[in-house]
Amino acid sequence: MRVTSGARSGVRASLIAALSGALILASQVPVHALTIPTSFITLAKSPTLRNPGIVLVDPETGQTIYQRGANILRAPASVLKLISTTTALNTFGPDQRFTTKISETSDPNTFLLVGESDPWLTASAFEAKKYHRAYLPTLINKVLELHPNLKAITLDYTNVYSTDLALLQKFFKGRVEITTVRVGSSAAATAAPEKIIESVTSPSLKEIIAFTLLYSDNILANRLAYLSAKRLGFANDISGLQSAFEKTLTALKVSSNGLYVEDGNGLSHATRVSALTIASLLVEIKRNPDLVDIYKGLPLAGETGTLKNRFIKDAPKAVGLVRAKTGWIDNTVSLAGFVNVGDKQYVFTFIANQIINRESARSAARVTMDKMLATIARPAPKTP
Repeated sequence: MRVTSGARSGVRASLIAALSGALILASQVPVHALTIPTSFITLAKSPTLRNPGIVLVDPETGQTIYQRGANILRAPASVLKLISTTTALNTFGPDQRFTTKISETSDPNTFLLVGESDPWLTASAFEAKKYHRAYLPTLINKVLELHPNLKAITLDYTNVYSTDLALLQKFFKGRVEITTVRVGSSAAATAAPEKIIESVTSPSLKEIIAFTLLYSDNILANRLAYLSAKRLGFANDISGLQSAFEKTLTALKVSSNGLYVEDGNGLSHATRVSALTIASLLVEIKRNPDLVDIYKGLPLAGETGTLKNRFIKDAPKAVGLVRAKTGWIDNTVSLAGFVNVGDKQYVFTFIANQIINRESARSAARVTMDKMLATIARPAPKTP
């Protein structure tokens, strides 16, 4: 069949149009500078991780660079604290402080202790000084200063944790006997300002969150989660936590598909979340200036918190270049955060939830994760 010149022109025009369209589409595809090395992929398939959930994302473009088992629901261990602390920060704001007051009552031996469920009260002078925690014994010391002959007192209390009161009783044992009686929240209204003896106030929430993430404090994370659920109007139980977490993630446009929580700190083996949900949250933490305190609170590889002794021997190239939340329970080892790759930073999430319940197996999983990050971590180029 003979092709006329007009037909040839039409074909040529069609090819040019198709090529132009392809170039336009290509220009719209996000481009990232990171090429995954073979060693990263080999380590991801290592038997030490036993089919983990892995996600690596460019937070600037939202492009997923590598994933493996990303949507499978897994027990996340303490990586769940990223959701707990984000929920608290999003609910209260970074400058929230909690105050606890003690007041006189009509009974000279009974005092009213009214709190705001301060998660960071302490009976330890060392902790109060080093970590700026609100020092609960200050309140009783003031009472005894005003009434030095008291040998026994009753504390009517509301919105103060019973575990903190038990520590207070232990602290003053042999000096003054303290009997605690829980009263309704309405009791706070009965404390006239002129009858307030003393008060203590916690540091800002952003400081509390920084400590929680840096040292993976289980009590703080759980308290912050329940406090947030209560403030958001949900029940003071697991269903309340579930609702609070889902509400927060939805507000941040992070999918919570399949999320199931049994606590606020990740200690439960029944809690489930996907690596993709955690990675998506980290992308939002990186993008959203209102969540910068979560980012700042994360430990730094080989230098601070729960990462102080990680990476130094097994993956020294990544020291100082990884900022992440650690986690582990019997069968889970997890790590999620940010890795510096030259002048860019990438989000990663590792959740290995089928680890054999032996410390040697968990240790091997940690080493593999550290080495994976070391294959891509590199410092920013020095400017001339």
